[in-house]
Amino acid sequence: MVPVMHTENILGQSPELETVLRAAQMVSKADCPVLILGESGTGKEELARMLHRLSPRSGGPFIAVNCGALPAELAESELFGHRRGAFTGADRDQPGFVGAAEGGTLFLDEIGDLPLALQPKLLRFLERSERQPLGDPCARKANVRVLTATHRDLHAASDQGSFRRDLFYRLHVVPLELPPLRLRGNDVLLLADHFLGEFARTHGAAAPRLDRSARRALLAHPWPGNVRELRHLCERLVLLLPGQVLGAENLGLRRTSHADRMPSREAGNLVQLPAEGIELEALEHDLLRQAMQRTRGCKARAARLLGLSRNTLLYRLKKHAIEG
Repeated sequence: MVPVMHTENILGQSPELETVLRAAQMVSKADCPVLILGESGTGKEELARMLHRLSPRSGGPFIAVNCGALPAELAESELFGHRRGAFTGADRDQPGFVGAAEGGTLFLDEIGDLPLALQPKLLRFLERSERQPLGDPCARKANVRVLTATHRDLHAASDQGSFRRDLFYRLHVVPLELPPLRLRGNDVLLLADHFLGEFARTHGAAAPRLDRSARRALLAHPWPGNVRELRHLCERLVLLLPGQVLGAENLGLRRTSHADRMPSREAGNLVQLPAEGIELEALEHDLLRQAMQRTRGCKARAARLLGLSRNTLLYRLKKHAIEG
């Protein structure tokens, strides 16, 4: 039996997830930036919290900030703090999120949404470990580890000018990419059973049970909302159908076929198989090579182009002896 990885609220036994968690455990002790990649709902904040709890800073604060929610006109003040009188309404000194994270970890979620004007100030903070509150003539030393996360392609954003290239490389010291739920196999069932039990205890109800058709439906669903979508579904099932045996029809999942998830092509096929056949290994090699060329060697982008997890891409690149 494959051992179940249950680390700081991240549960699973798929090789794709296990590889990421092992890498996270290795870098948790190092005081270096980590960029957590992955689709929305894959558990990026949970992984950041795991890194904090396993680090020497675990006794310090963990401050999570959604960069997309920072108001542009107040973003610098909220992040780095301000002195009393720095602007209208500043009636007292404020340490900002960086100051609040002193001795601990600052987690900047959706870093790709950080206002462009604030990005050079964040870069300076990362390089010098100094913060300068608005209205303060002097910079102050800061003892803070920075973790970041995004679902965006920051490499492409830097090409387009919406994200500073030097900041991207400063954050990209250790990238960890969480796989989407649809690529985690039977982890869907493992998580569903876990969430049903968890919400049954929370709400004082009997946990519903999933019959074979329900389990097949869970495995077939593409999970665009990832683990977050599954978690919300399980809470809904506990509240509305406590103690019942559930079939596929009780889940309320939109039916999707293989064709629904593929681009439309003639006769519903993604590609037309030539009458004389093809050499599948050669085709895979060519697609891998094209993806790496198109993304200029960025493995995370190449994996997304091919619909693979990053770990699966690395395995296939090695198999075909394609340089990364």
